[in-house]
Amino acid sequence: MAMTDTERGSSNRAESGSPFSEIIELNVGGQVYVTRHITLVAVPDSLLWTMFSKKAPKDLARDGKGRYFLDRDGFLFRYILDYLRDLNLVLPDFFPEKSRLQREAEFFQLRDLSKRLSPRMSKENSINEEICQSDTEEGALQCGTGSSGVGMETLRMMTAMSSAHSQSLESRKSGYITIGYRGSYNIGRDIQTDAKFRRVARITVCGKTSLAKEVFGDTLNESRDPDRPPERYTSRYYLKFNFLEQAFDKLTEVGFHMVACSSTGTCAYTSNDPNEDKIWTSYNEYVFCRD
Repeated sequence: MAMTDTERGSSNRAESGSPFSEIIELNVGGQVYVTRHITLVAVPDSLLWTMFSKKAPKDLARDGKGRYFLDRDGFLFRYILDYLRDLNLVLPDFFPEKSRLQREAEFFQLRDLSKRLSPRMSKENSINEEICQSDTEEGALQCGTGSSGVGMETLRMMTAMSSAHSQSLESRKSGYITIGYRGSYNIGRDIQTDAKFRRVARITVCGKTSLAKEVFGDTLNESRDPDRPPERYTSRYYLKFNFLEQAFDKLTEVGFHMVACSSTGTCAYTSNDPNEDKIWTSYNEYVFCRD
């Protein structure tokens, strides 16, 4: 059970004059974090700095166990806390939540972190834009003399882009991904026009971590297995949507094709009356492969 500030005692206070304890317990979206007060106030003028240096403990929301409560993404807050510890950020490989993490950084008013997470153009793209935006004479000096020089440079750029695209297609890894779901089918009577024929609770994803992240990106929920290395396998991912066809489309777009499927099902009546609706419950798996 979380301890209150009074129970921890005055010997465990933060810096002199602070009404907060040295050790702070947080409940962020249902995830519990324990950290030091000095960590939360590491960035001046940030939201956490304001909460834990300018406000009194009684002014902050708490949960039923006395922890300070923040109604934010509990999974992504671990990276916010990591950044506050040493003002540096190291993300896992193939991290798909950068845009959402940037949104969290903006909410917590961590401007430097938000800038680091913002999409930035590569140096090559920046140079190309500068060339395109320059005047005619300057462009002629950079790309060659005369229109033939400009044309040759454009041709070389297009060839390089085509080659890079071909290499990216060739470098795609082969492997298998299994899509599974448990659904229920309501076979209503003929007079029922509102019978629900398919209800999918959750679509699961099994396979190599790097392949799953490549295919599904931001639509993949990794909360059950957040730190799995890219070359390891997992069966704990699931999708943030409930449409099988959407999952199939994403797989085919990156070169996967179905090679096997299986299904099991049971049937039950909603009551003892055999004339009532039948409810079928099934578990289905679809195996996709990319050679």
